[in-house]
Amino acid sequence: MPTREALDGAVIIALGSNRPGDHPSSEALLEAALPLFPKAGLPVLARSRWWSCAAWPDPKGEEYRNGVVIVETNCPALAVMEALFAIEDLFGRRRGLPNAPRTLDLDLIAYGRAITDEAGLILPHPRASERMFVMGPLAEVAPDWHHPISGKSATELARQATVGRDARPVP
Repeated sequence: MPTREALDGAVIIALGSNRPGDHPSSEALLEAALPLFPKAGLPVLARSRWWSCAAWPDPKGEEYRNGVVIVETNCPALAVMEALFAIEDLFGRRRGLPNAPRTLDLDLIAYGRAITDEAGLILPHPRASERMFVMGPLAEVAPDWHHPISGKSATELARQATVGRDARPVP
């Protein structure tokens, strides 16, 4: 688990899938994506277990698998976003309707203590703190990470999350 000092500079990425594509399951797809992070200049320092939750906003859709990784990088935040889009593309991600089913969804949740609101990049991620399927996995690997704006810990945010309250670690 990263130290408190390391968490201040943490680059946190959320992973999600509810369409396995060519893989036997969404978990297998997410596992296949992990080795691509170091190749993209984003070595993984810590990762959560995979979590499951109902599709959102329509729970009748295919169940999601989610998790988070903490990576190390000297790349600027926009370059990290470009790398994440490239990895998504390799897994057949096609952007369309918001919250539509997808093979691979990679979101930059935080880039150290950066607070940014510019075209193509809002940091920290504007809705991640409301989502149990992000904050639960983050609290698992970095319970003492603190949100750059609210100052609340990942553990506090997981307790207060209002979206995806059914999210649980996959046994």
